[in-house]
Amino acid sequence: MDAETLRGLQTPLKDRYKTDPEAAVITLAATGSLDGDGIACRVETGRALIEAGLHPATGGSGLQACSGDMLLEALVACAGVTLKAVATALEFNLSGGTVRAEGDLDFRGTLGVDKAAPVGFRAIRLTFALGTTETPERIALLHKLTERYCVVYQTIAGATPVETVITAAR
Repeated sequence: MDAETLRGLQTPLKDRYKTDPEAAVITLAATGSLDGDGIACRVETGRALIEAGLHPATGGSGLQACSGDMLLEALVACAGVTLKAVATALEFNLSGGTVRAEGDLDFRGTLGVDKAAPVGFRAIRLTFALGTTETPERIALLHKLTERYCVVYQTIAGATPVETVITAAR
């Protein structure tokens, strides 16, 4: 896709969202099922069913998806798509590349071994290796705009509040 095609797709959306801001607010949802055997949650992705389970560092077999890995995968997917969209809009010379996310976890926290140990990632590193001949200034602009417009990155970096409700199903 080139910049003109992308603008052609996005301009009517941007115009609509400027005149009707509520039209831009969409609720995304994910659903999981707890009905199976074992300690697992079956998550519907819209494309496939993924069964998430315990990471081997917490007693899992390693045969099921780890939700921590899924979080990093969502970050890679969003950052990669965002970077490609920004590169297209900027007419940035991009011949390919890779996106990688790594996160450091201390499993003592989630296992309750040490109450002072954090539960969750203590650090996440997102790296891009790009095939490009662009200048350092253009690469810096791509970097800045990718961070700015990546939904998953902004959600993690901004520590979006999460509300949890548990009810008894009847």
